[in-house]
Amino acid sequence: MEEVHQAYGDLKVLRGIDLSVAPHEVICLIGASGSGKSTLLKCVNLLEPIESGRIVVDGEEITAEGVDVNRIRRHIGIVFQAFNLFPHMTVLRNITLAPIRVLKKSRDEAVTEAHVLLERFGLEDKADEFPDRLSGGQQQRVAIVRALAMGPDIMLLDEVTSALDPELVAEVLNVIRGLAEAGMTMLIATHEMGFARDIADRVCFLHDGSILEEGPPERIFSEPQHPRTKQFLQRIIDAGRL
Repeated sequence: MEEVHQAYGDLKVLRGIDLSVAPHEVICLIGASGSGKSTLLKCVNLLEPIESGRIVVDGEEITAEGVDVNRIRRHIGIVFQAFNLFPHMTVLRNITLAPIRVLKKSRDEAVTEAHVLLERFGLEDKADEFPDRLSGGQQQRVAIVRALAMGPDIMLLDEVTSALDPELVAEVLNVIRGLAEAGMTMLIATHEMGFARDIADRVCFLHDGSILEEGPPERIFSEPQHPRTKQFLQRIIDAGRL
């Protein structure tokens, strides 16, 4: 991302974001609600248009005019706070729909690959269930599997544990940890500071649409340099969340 600006009307949401992500790198975005984390992820997935600047993925400027948005999105998976599963479809159908419709895979191939992913994430026995029969943690894991079924090069995770009960958070974080260990390139917006410290190669602190500070997690969490970062982390510590 190079000097990326984005706004909703008069509300400036991103103010000159510069951020480079290396292959297999895991970057966690932290900061208060409204700091721009979710919008940043949506811009990378082209769900929100940018006002100025540019975003380049694997050498291609994806924010240039005339770019095939759907082609770009096939390589960039995104998972939100809300699970967004189709309630009238089984877990298996949720996962295989896009590979069949978009990637033009045969049904047999898509089903076989879906079962491999479901087994990998402990969901094999839920293939024929409907989403409302699953726990929140299971639904979020299915949402992650659905994104992975497209074979993305990059995964964007937007506060994927925020809607979960505390006891369900760990199972979703373990899935993400497994993706990181397998070398998936990820941009993760999170309020789970302990998780960010444990999993990230780099942490970026956002405030008012800008990256005020970035660096290795051990430095950001132990020796933050910017006064606003210090204030934010102190509030997290006072709330018992770090």
